[in-house]
Order: sequence, then structure tokens, then C-alpha cells
Amino acid sequence: MAVAATVYRGDVVENTHIAHVAVVDTEGRVLHASGDPSRVTLVRSAAKPAQALAVVETGALERFGFDDADLALMCGSHNSEERHIERARRMLAKAQATEADLRCGGHPPISDAVYREWIRRDFVPGAVCSNCSGKHAGMLAGARAMGAALADYHLAEHPLQRLVKHTVAQACDLPDDGVQWAVDGCNLPTPAFPLDRLARLYMKLARAADMHAPQRSARDEALARIYRAMTAHPEMVAGEGRFCTTLMQASRGALAAKVGADASYAIGVRASAQTEKLGAKGALGIAVKVEDGNSTILYAIVAELLMKLGIGDEEVHRALDPFRLRSMRNTVGLETGRVEVGVALAEIR
Repeated sequence: MAVAATVYRGDVVENTHIAHVAVVDTEGRVLHASGDPSRVTLVRSAAKPAQALAVVETGALERFGFDDADLALMCGSHNSEERHIERARRMLAKAQATEADLRCGGHPPISDAVYREWIRRDFVPGAVCSNCSGKHAGMLAGARAMGAALADYHLAEHPLQRLVKHTVAQACDLPDDGVQWAVDGCNLPTPAFPLDRLARLYMKLARAADMHAPQRSARDEALARIYRAMTAHPEMVAGEGRFCTTLMQASRGALAAKVGADASYAIGVRASAQTEKLGAKGALGIAVKVEDGNSTILYAIVAELLMKLGIGDEEVHRALDPFRLRSMRNTVGLETGRVEVGVALAEIR
């Protein structure tokens, strides 16, 4: 299988990385691919918009007064910055739930800056500090809106999780038994399905955002709201210095993007002259999986892939430069190597 990225230390090849890519249009056609675009993939947190869709469709946002920033946090894997933790707490209060109801655990934050601050304060993180606390708070609200018990909301047989599973399958245009399920790091069910279906999910987000209100079904309205929330509040989807936030801020509403643990990534791109050049009818969905789970390499590949596809302007590509790993340095600042990315995209006709 073709190598998508090569890591050099000096002139010596240290590591090579294989990646799979699927690019789909509004008809679900795979337009461009690399590796195996149908690889069954545990998409991890890249599934959060589809999981949030189930919560939106319970009516929980209206019932408990959740705004778009709350919805963005439901879709996010946040840095555990104070603004993220406080918003998660407010969401719990709105849903008449408490941190004790959460079934995720505390962990070291994704952000190094936040981690240094926690060490300085000798801070011990609780469940509300989990990078997935927004998703869990949203699910507690969804359970309450359904009239279901808050207890065990995270278990596969809970009415909310049964709804989530059905909604995720529908959003990917799969039968319920076409999605496999495991348990994520945050203790919720996490789906696995072909990579091109992840691209299709994000295409649907972008397509719904492109539609005018009279054209939208109730499902499209919910997808468009999720897209708007993510792109209007990218700081809630990830945080300071993170790839997702940087990409969406620089793109100014043209795309929605989300990482999944162990190196999956998905992007929904609204229709434009750029997507038309790629042969897309309307919006575009892009999904990537790095075979060995290296997320640092994933970001370099996604940044290069966007440039190769002609997605985004000069401002977007400049904003992503720090993630390209063109130069790698050691602890004293000495340049020790580089990463060369060469995703071989095949055009599918």
C-alpha cells in the first residue's frame, strides 16, 4: 500500500505512514481516493456530530435552552480550558444534572498549556474536565428530554444509546447492523463503519448548510444547525493551538472539521468553485485514517491533502503551516529531520 508520509531523521528514513482517504460528493460518489476508501474505521470522536444529531432530534436543545456554543461543545474534543469546563457545568445545570451524573472520567488535558497550569495548581481533574464532557452533558439532556433515566445513559442498551445508534447509521446511509460498536475512551459507545461513510456524513453537514430553509427537511435543519455551531464556535470544538479550531477559524465557515482519536479525520466542505473543479456536485466530504494511529502525522497529511485538492485559500494553508512538520527539532532547537507527505490520490470515475 502506498506510503502517505515519510519521517526522516537526518537523511535516514525513521518511519513511514500509510493513510486511507475518501472524497465524496452529494450523490455519495467517491471522487478521489487513496489506500482503501472503504476501510472499516473506528472513527472515534469524528462521530460526535452524528451523536449530537440524535440529541438535537430529541428536542433537548430547545427544552433546556442550549445555544450553538453548547452544541459545538457537544461535538468537540476540547482542551479542558476554563471556558470549556465552565460551559460543560452550565450545560449540566440547564439539564438539571450534576457532575456526579457523568460517566466519563477525568484525565490529563490535551493542551500542554492547560496541563502546566494544572500541575502548578496541583489540580485533580474530575469528569467535567474530560475532553468529551460536552458530549456527555448533551446526552444527559437528551435522556431527560426523552423521559429516560439519567442512570446508565452511557450503556449500549439505554434508550438514548439505542436512538444514537439508529441515528448514526441513518446519517451514514447504512442499516443499523451495518455499523459496528465498541467502547470509547470516554466510556460511551463508539461506531465503526467504512471510511467513505464518514466522508458522506460530513458531506451531509455541508450540504445541509448550503440548502435554503424551505428546501430543508427536519433532519437537514438539525444537520445545518450542527454545521453552523461548529463553524461559528470552533474554539469549543477543540481550543487554543489545535488543528480543528485553526482550520475552521481560517476557513471562515467554508468547512466543518473534526478529529477522531487514533488518527481519523473528517471534513465537510460547502459547495464552491473549488469543489466544482474536483468534479463534485454540490458539497464535498473528506475522510482520512492514518493506519498506525499517529495523529501528529495525520494533521500533516490533512494539511497537504487540502492543498492538493485545492480546498481553502492562501490564508487557510498559511494557518496550517505549523502542522506540516517540514522541520523537526530536538529539545535544544537543533533541526534533526523532516516529514515528507505525498498522498497519492486516484481520481475515481
